Amino acid sequence: MNEPLIKVLPRFIEDLKQKGRSPSTILAYRADAEQLISFLQQRSKVLASQTKQEDIEAFRDSLLAQKYTPKSTSRKLNAIKTFFRWMIDEKLAEADPSKSVTHPQIENSAPKFLSPLEYRALRDVVRSDIRIAAIVELVLQTGIRISEVANLKNADVEEESIRIEPYATQPEREVPLSLPAKMALNNYLTIRPQTDSPFVFISKNGKALAVRNIRAAVDRYMQKAEIPNYSVNDLRTTFIVENLKRGVDLGVLSHITGHKRLSTTERYLALAQIKEAGKKQKLEEL
Repeated sequence: MNEPLIKVLPRFIEDLKQKGRSPSTILAYRADAEQLISFLQQRSKVLASQTKQEDIEAFRDSLLAQKYTPKSTSRKLNAIKTFFRWMIDEKLAEADPSKSVTHPQIENSAPKFLSPLEYRALRDVVRSDIRIAAIVELVLQTGIRISEVANLKNADVEEESIRIEPYATQPEREVPLSLPAKMALNNYLTIRPQTDSPFVFISKNGKALAVRNIRAAVDRYMQKAEIPNYSVNDLRTTFIVENLKRGVDLGVLSHITGHKRLSTTERYLALAQIKEAGKKQKLEEL
């Protein structure tokens, strides 16, 4: 009951692994918990019993002061709340100081998408970085999520498609590879470091490339391409909008993107400025 939080954390991480949480989620939860523990140590608090609601609120407010977005702060707070709930369940804490801590207000802005001129500019500046070029092309041509890119395994790559493993509430699905996506992926695989890692995209030390690292790398290239107002998530939106504009069937796009409901995909019709989707059963190359 009186173990320091830093000693308890490895058991929490092991529990996440046992529950089958994705590697990227586990990496993020570990980093978020370590960030909180470091913050608490600066306040001379190392035990769960010493941690109060105002400490968690101060941590939340410090993130916002450091220019973390409300969305990023909210995600970190979710990880912290999961950590403390786990400690309660494991009888490692008597009270949950995070329970009543409110999330920062998140303004829902409309999704953004790149114009053909903009995503071609991004392609140009990223060309010399074969790994990130493959990631950019993969998202632009398939619309898969960044977490799905990070979790993609060598065994999931087929000649004409990739398999997205089931996770959380997402069922398994197969996503076709266009020629540009296939070429970009093959280019990367020829220079990929030799390692036992099952993951396609790896760091220099052979570990799975974390979502935050992918996001940071693409953001850097967005800056170089002089399109700094976009993020890596906007590449997925670009894929959906461009395929809708070119007449691809709504049901096809809904399945490929992993949307649980067709109505989710339908929302992009207004963004694409079209009233009705086409009937094409094959994705378009961007």
